[in-house]
Amino acid sequence: MNKRKTGSRYEVLAARYLEKKGYLILRQNFRCRAGEIDLIARDQTEGQECLVFTEVKYRKNGAAGLPEEAVNANKRRRISRAADYFRVQYRIPMDVPCRFDVIAIEGERLRHHINAFEYETQKRY
Repeated sequence: MNKRKTGSRYEVLAARYLEKKGYLILRQNFRCRAGEIDLIARDQTEGQECLVFTEVKYRKNGAAGLPEEAVNANKRRRISRAADYFRVQYRIPMDVPCRFDVIAIEGERLRHHINAFEYETQKRY
């Protein structure tokens, strides 16, 4: 199976997981010139609406490291910029809370890291 098909398979699995937790999936594979976001969802489970930008990472096993370790600073910046673009494109007010989650899938084990990283704007030297 090629990487795109494998990624899509696990993104669907992650979307189903979030839906079971009560999230509303708004978009899958949002792409813009700034980057890509695997899943965009609305989380209302805590009583306050929150926009959730989720990166899904899969590894067959731990030989290449943990899947969540692949969400490095460059990837976080691209996701943050793509989130800005999404909010502007869909006229989502800046006062709507948002967060960045990571769903790591290793083999058949799924780990959901809520608020995995903060918004990142630029390179830090």
